[in-house]
Amino acid sequence: MNPRNAMAANATLHCLTGCAIGEILGLMIGTAAGLSSGVTIALAVGLAFLFGYLLSTLPLIQAGLGFFAALSLVFAADTLSIATMEVTDNAVMALIPGAMDGGLVNPTFWIGMIVALTVAFIVAFPVNRYLIDRGKGHALTHQFHHGAGHDAAADHDEHH
Repeated sequence: MNPRNAMAANATLHCLTGCAIGEILGLMIGTAAGLSSGVTIALAVGLAFLFGYLLSTLPLIQAGLGFFAALSLVFAADTLSIATMEVTDNAVMALIPGAMDGGLVNPTFWIGMIVALTVAFIVAFPVNRYLIDRGKGHALTHQFHHGAGHDAAADHDEHH
């Protein structure tokens, strides 16, 4: 596989993981608490961003980058990818008849979630590839994920 495609697939899968955790947790909390669909979706989207950012920030901190430097890098690198994934995921869920109506015990919900997250991956992949081709997105954090370690983190902090 082309190295930039591999990096884009990795970035998209990483985004998908955070989004899926947040989406499912938000939908479970909203459903269990009896929240309206709109509030539940807002909670799920908020948690998807939170977990997406968290999963990207922690490895950067482990690589030696300071918390705020890591967070600002993650905001720059991941926001467009997460937003693309969330818009797509929620649009697909809304278009699948009955996916949001039956709650968490409804197989249509879970099948819908699998379909929605798959479509979100397909839509977010070219976004991540576009960003990587321009030295943005996951390309900004790549150096910290793959052995660049503390020296790269220190260099980044000195310049920002």
